Amino acid sequence: MTRAGEAIDPDKVFRDQLVALLPSLRAFSRGLCGHREMADDLAQDTMMRAWAARASYTQGTNFRAWMFMIMRNQFYSTIRKNSRTTSLDPEVAERILVVAPAQQNGINVDDVAKALQKLPAEQRETLLLIGANGLSYDEAAEVMGCAMGTVKSRLARGRSALAAMIDGPADNALFDSPPQKAKLGEGHEVAHIFSDILREPPTAKSAIIAS
Repeated sequence: MTRAGEAIDPDKVFRDQLVALLPSLRAFSRGLCGHREMADDLAQDTMMRAWAARASYTQGTNFRAWMFMIMRNQFYSTIRKNSRTTSLDPEVAERILVVAPAQQNGINVDDVAKALQKLPAEQRETLLLIGANGLSYDEAAEVMGCAMGTVKSRLARGRSALAAMIDGPADNALFDSPPQKAKLGEGHEVAHIFSDILREPPTAKSAIIAS
């Protein structure tokens, strides 16, 4: 807490924001990269670049969107240089599964990982930004540099394609189902299967509060 009359250290404010956002940055990097090692490198590179460019950030604006934009740009820059194929980490797949009540055998984590890997990059990152990280349509559009209508279209196509690849077009209804317990793979049970990636973006008011 800053005492009355004491000058605010902008570097400390920036550092505190960066530390608070770290879990979300790591989750986004894991979702983009798939490979744990590559994701860790991406998160570290993003933080270093953000710190070096901290003077260009205007306090009071959307810090979260600014950081995700840096990470996204760094990710595609790395991909272009390395031509490395990404695959979704199973731990990330576990967070985005949704199991419909009618499904008795559960859904295999590997199936979801493979399905997400097959999605076009723009659909996959839209699902990650809006679902896994809770960005609004406006925020996601800012991060990806496209119109809000494009974001909505990518989100809808991504959800539909993901459902179709996992269990067929008829199972799009699973997106409306609440999280359930399910056994994933041989002897592997996940207590809670989160539907984060399939949730609707927050309202404009809640997005402002979260930024």
